[in-house]
Amino acid sequence: MNTQSIFNYVKQHPSGRVKIAVSDIDGVLRGKYISAEKFLSVAETDMGFCDVVFGWDMNDAAYDNASYTGWHTGYPDAKLKIILSSFRKIPWENDTPFFLGEFIDAKGNPLAICPRQVLQKVIAQASKAGYNAKFSQEFEWFNFAETSHSFADKGGRNLTPLTPGMFGYSILRSTERNDFFSDLFDLLKKFDIPLEGLHTETGPGVYEAAIAFGDILSSADRAVLFKTAVKEIAGLNGIMATFMAKFSENLPGCSGHVHQSLWDKRSQNNLFHDAKDKQRMSPLMKNYLAGQLHCLPHILPMVAPTINSYKRLVEGAWAPTTVTWGLDNRTVALRALTEGKKSCRLETRVVGSDTNPYLAMAACLAAGLYGIRKKLTLKQPATAGNGYQDLSNGRFPKSLDEATQLMKTSAIAKELFGEVFVQHFTQTREWEVKQFAKVVTDWELKRYFEII
Repeated sequence: MNTQSIFNYVKQHPSGRVKIAVSDIDGVLRGKYISAEKFLSVAETDMGFCDVVFGWDMNDAAYDNASYTGWHTGYPDAKLKIILSSFRKIPWENDTPFFLGEFIDAKGNPLAICPRQVLQKVIAQASKAGYNAKFSQEFEWFNFAETSHSFADKGGRNLTPLTPGMFGYSILRSTERNDFFSDLFDLLKKFDIPLEGLHTETGPGVYEAAIAFGDILSSADRAVLFKTAVKEIAGLNGIMATFMAKFSENLPGCSGHVHQSLWDKRSQNNLFHDAKDKQRMSPLMKNYLAGQLHCLPHILPMVAPTINSYKRLVEGAWAPTTVTWGLDNRTVALRALTEGKKSCRLETRVVGSDTNPYLAMAACLAAGLYGIRKKLTLKQPATAGNGYQDLSNGRFPKSLDEATQLMKTSAIAKELFGEVFVQHFTQTREWEVKQFAKVVTDWELKRYFEII
């Protein structure tokens, strides 16, 4: 749709309103409804949006350690630019017009801490080098036969899974709630989030969806919208969906694997594939892979952003713990899939379902481009067996605190994303660590209350 067609749709929609949303640092969509008249007056300029979205955490608790905004600034409005190309109709809201937004600074330049702008900065580097980055993300998540009210009443305990048992790739379980399955496929497609596949994963009420691949920015938009859209569609079906990385210590975690490849902007060829190479990998792909092996430990909070993320990254739980790569190996951090000329790609398996897709994809692309730019040689051999036992290149940090302190002082992180972003982002992760450190957990009560 061109701009005039979009404006005409907004003018003619019977609701007389538009829904807009923007991603905060955690990937949570923050938004509002505005009147059609208000939208038309700001659509091609900008509008004010309270900058508190970068001054509080996902539970709306104000940071006491952040520099960008806070009580010291009075939480003024920031400038929000509506992205007209993101126009969608919300099929479960009578086709209400919807738009994403992104933040700009007072001079109209990209805001350095806005996640979508962070990604676009890295995309510009790829484009300047002649590359078209094509990405996609897949998600696993748990579904429960609960509502927000029943969840609150139960205090988040003893929740009823949508279906019982470990039924991975189950035809039986997908048929059992086919109404929900069908709604996910059909409504997401109408919302311009096409799925390549949807199936049950191992675990009670666990689903996995692979979003169709495309240009990286569109793919990131789709991934961000996917998580909120799934929650809304689930709610319409009397279901609660969670994208926590690790819901239960006794069950597998939930991944958000990122698939990626670089294509030549002129020839439209996949630059990762080389049919003459023994591993079907081009020198460029090897540089890119080497870059991720080198950089990811320095920027791990961008792909493992919460306390809970590190409960997923444990041995034998289908999530990587070592800085490894392999050919079609699901025990390593980086899984190279190289057989097809068009499908040749790298899958970064460290990423959890709890990530902000803008930042996760920015981390993957920036690390890969670093390897290309520095001409890093892929000296590390592919892990052929159990990646959990391959310690040749070390392990990833084991906690958010450890990972954050490494990123905070990392020259590589600052080179990739700039000091302003690294400072703000690591401050928000330090806040997460601080909030967890003062909580008395159920584990502590069960372990210490009676015996000590």
